[in-house]
Parts: sequence; structure tokens; C-alpha cells
Amino acid sequence: MFTTSTLFINRQVLNSNFVFLRRHLGPNVTISSVIKGNAYGHGIEEFVPLAESCGIRHFSVFNADEAFRAYNSSIKKSTILIMGMIENQDLRWAIEHDIEFFVFEMDRLQHALALAKEIGKAARLHVEVETGMNRTGFTNSELTRVIRLLKDNPGHYILEGFCTHYAGAESIANHARIKMQIRRYRSAYKKVVSHGIIPKKRHTACSASAFSYPETIMDMVRIGIMQYGFWPSIETFINFVGKKTQKEDPLQRALSWKSKIMSTKTVKTGEFIGYGTSFIARSTMKIATIPVGYSHGYSRSLSYQGRVLIRGQRVDVIGIVNMNLLIARITDVPEAKKDDEVVLIGRQGDAEITVASFGDFSNQLNYELLTRLPANIPRVITVD
Repeated sequence: MFTTSTLFINRQVLNSNFVFLRRHLGPNVTISSVIKGNAYGHGIEEFVPLAESCGIRHFSVFNADEAFRAYNSSIKKSTILIMGMIENQDLRWAIEHDIEFFVFEMDRLQHALALAKEIGKAARLHVEVETGMNRTGFTNSELTRVIRLLKDNPGHYILEGFCTHYAGAESIANHARIKMQIRRYRSAYKKVVSHGIIPKKRHTACSASAFSYPETIMDMVRIGIMQYGFWPSIETFINFVGKKTQKEDPLQRALSWKSKIMSTKTVKTGEFIGYGTSFIARSTMKIATIPVGYSHGYSRSLSYQGRVLIRGQRVDVIGIVNMNLLIARITDVPEAKKDDEVVLIGRQGDAEITVASFGDFSNQLNYELLTRLPANIPRVITVD
């Protein structure tokens, strides 16, 4: 009701992906489900309890707003970890609600420790070290000050983790850089341990590094794109299947996107279709208007190139994708009519439109395409 399209998330598929990930990572490794970017477009409020039903008890977000949404969505009181932005004014809420968070600069660390002392409750910290990404993280010289500050404030913090972030583990072009980062992380870890500061978890790996650099798996892995059924890159996939006798993709896409035909029309030869004169009917054709456009996350760059599924057949998007609708050529599907299902991403019969092919046509990464799906599109959980 009151919607032009719907996103469907399949629980069975998601659980299958987690089974595969656990098998690869090992039984003693914590999977932190990364749900930044509105759970990669899948919806935080829908995805958190769904992942919990698959056994997940740890979630990583980018900022305090996402942490608040994840906390309120959790049924199992799962651990929430903020990897990026949290204002000092929001640290009180985080500490009081056992929200864990990265510290990577002195101001946040100092403020967190002062608040913890005032509140009388330990701040749950993850110290991030700079190893070569050159984005966030304490440098080696700063780490000396961090150690001193932590030693001066016993009882006011719990060092939940010691972490870093790799600079492009999905590409072989970054191999030397990643190897250098691994060495620097190990050196930094030895440094803090030598001062009697022992983190509960070491974690450095994302989806790509966990599969391309097994030594990065450690105590916890922050799994993002792979839980949703997508490989970080074709290189990561090839590297994995190249070592297997079975070359099939073990991951399945959890998300599908569907709409319906709003209306159909027959257009005569020589008539223009849509705005301006960009598309002309070279023969009499039947078209369908579909109430999804670039305001819904269907990129304007898919004009003339996109494909959708109608009655099990792949049909072309013609003309320019508008703000609120697109037009498909259905001449070869003459029986198509108003209210017929339209699959934008997913399977219909034996045909499929994948996010990867969708992304190739629009020149977007899987990550970008998924996270641009508007939050107001309804997300529905399916079990078959």
C-alpha cells in the first residue's frame, strides 16, 4: 500500500551466507556484521533482527545515529560498535548504553575517559592504529601517549579491541601496501602488550582481507558486503574459487527489488517517446511505464541501457530515466499488462538481473548502488 516498489530480503539466503562465512573464518572468530550505509541499503531496522535470527550478536556501524537505530532494533541486546563518527556530546549516551566505539585521536579518548570517570561506568574502547591507510588511527608516536593515558586511568575503560583498516585489500595492486600494514599492526600490538595493556579482541579484517589475507582474520572480522551476498571485487572471488575444485559462487544475493507496470501504450513508428527528442520509435512498439526513477535509486545513467524483467523476459529500458518513472519496451512481451510484476534486481523465472550487471550498466560499485536505495522503500523479509 502507498508504495511504487518494494525491496525483499531473503532470510534463508542470508543464513546460508553466514554459514559459509563461519565455515571459512572458523568457529572461534566473532563476525561483526557491518551495517553502515543503512545496512548497505537493506535497512538497519529490518536487517538487525534478521541477522540476529541467523546467530549474529555483533554489529558495526559508522556513526552514533546508526548505533542508536541498531540499538533500538536489536532483539538480542547485541553488541554495537561505532567505527567512525561520534560527537563528544554523544559519548555519554554511548557509555551509559554499553555502546563500543573506536578511538583514533586524543580528544575523543580524553573526553571518553573523563566522562567514564564522571559517570562511574567504564567506556568500551577500540583503539585504532594508523598502519598506512592515512585516514584515521593513532600513529606510532601518538600510541605512546595513548598507552600513558590508559595506564593513568585504570578502571575507567575496557579495551574491547585493538584494530586498523586496510587500504584496498580487494585489489592485488595494493598487495605490498597491505603486507606493510599487517607488519605495522603487529608491531603496534606488541608495543601496547609490552606495557601490560591487553585488548580483548584484535581485529583488522574486512570481507576482502579475510579472504585474500588469512593472517588478518584474528579474533573478530568486520564483514560487510559479503554477508549480503556480494564479493568485494572480482579479484577476491577469482582468488577464492581458484583454490577450489567446485567453481560455483557460494554466496547468494539476499536482496531483490520489485515494482509493477503502471500502464502500457502502443506507440506508432516515428513518434518520440518521453521528454525531448532523445528516443524515436523506429517501428510500432508497445511500451510499459514503471513507477521507479532516479529518486528511488534507479540511476539516470541507466537510460537506454537498463534492463528489467517482465513475465520472465529481459526487456530494455528506453529513453531517459525520469525522477519517478522509467519506460520499458515490451513489444516482445505483448501479453504484458498493467499491474504485472517488474523485477529491477533479482530473479523472475529463469532470468535474473544481478546487482553486478545493474552496476556495470550504471558505472556504480555494488556498494554505491545498494547504499543509494532510499530508506523509504519498504523492506519485506521473505523466508523461501
